[in-house]
Amino acid sequence: MRIIFTGGGTGGHIYPIMALIERLKERNLATDDDILFVGTKTGLEAKIVPAAGVNFKTIEMRGFSRKHILSNFATINLFLKATKKAEKIITDFKPDLVMGTGGYVSGAMVYQAAKMKIPTMIHESNSVVGVANKFLGHYVDKICYTFDDAAKQFREKKKLVKTGNPRSQQVLNLSATKVDMQEEWGLNPQIPTVLVFGGSRGALAINRIMLKSLTRLEKKPYQVIWVTGTYYYKEIEQKLADVDYGNSIKILQYVKDMPALLPKMICVVSRSGATSIAEFTALGVPAILIPSPNVTHNHQMKNALDLEKAGAATVIAEDDLNINNFISSIDHIVLDRKYYNEMSQASKKLGVPDASDQVIKVMQEISQ
Repeated sequence: MRIIFTGGGTGGHIYPIMALIERLKERNLATDDDILFVGTKTGLEAKIVPAAGVNFKTIEMRGFSRKHILSNFATINLFLKATKKAEKIITDFKPDLVMGTGGYVSGAMVYQAAKMKIPTMIHESNSVVGVANKFLGHYVDKICYTFDDAAKQFREKKKLVKTGNPRSQQVLNLSATKVDMQEEWGLNPQIPTVLVFGGSRGALAINRIMLKSLTRLEKKPYQVIWVTGTYYYKEIEQKLADVDYGNSIKILQYVKDMPALLPKMICVVSRSGATSIAEFTALGVPAILIPSPNVTHNHQMKNALDLEKAGAATVIAEDDLNINNFISSIDHIVLDRKYYNEMSQASKKLGVPDASDQVIKVMQEISQ
């Protein structure tokens, strides 16, 4: 099966594709030469995809502006140019299928493929459907989704297939790797451990509340791994140079093998991007979610509230975050075993352990 994948801008558009590529190769359904990823030069995909050894091409594309209406004429012109380049890429590669996950680049690629009568599909990983996927819903053969609320936002009900996020299945496989917390960081594996992180670069609000909470957290009957992110690590290291926060809190810049660490955690404090949610629901890890307010259509808050409604997470809005509700939320999960078990079970129910295979099934059906 020859496939063009397209998506970009955020990890939520890229990591589901990377998980699918890995699974397709595991099942011998595609080789490296059968797969092409089309993104933009400026998006996160330009770093992640080539580094993984996946064939990569770019198209210039940007989004529409609500503030500068006149600039949208240039955007429309750019879209038309992008579809022409998409046509050439499709003609040269001769795919059996084109699949998009969101981002404006996927709008041009998938739209052009549909016009050329190539089987097409999209995957929506968030609760709030992005502009590109809403636009493409009318043209594609199938629409895969993760959250039930996303399905309500598509008019094309007969095209909908609930598959979950492919990252879930990938994480279950990756989590088999063993991490020795005592050897790595001097932490006791017998003591409940809380993971606090805000993504690879870090999250300012989460790091600020951790700085304020250190003296209280060090007295708790649990230990904490605090991943500051690469952007904030040096600044935090300097601030804490003369602070004794005990041995129960380990401050790290980055954790390379997060999926291997997650099964050892009693709870996670994080943002609520689609990829993060796919990871900890796959493993049934209770979460305290502090959604980023700086995302399109506030979709992280919607993702988080869906988990809270299901009983799998506690949500604290960034504006409401303080030491008391932060620490009490952690205490409730760690110290109340009944509450922890209920949250863990609810989280695992949301995870889809065979999400990649479910998406691949749809791919096979429409490409035959």
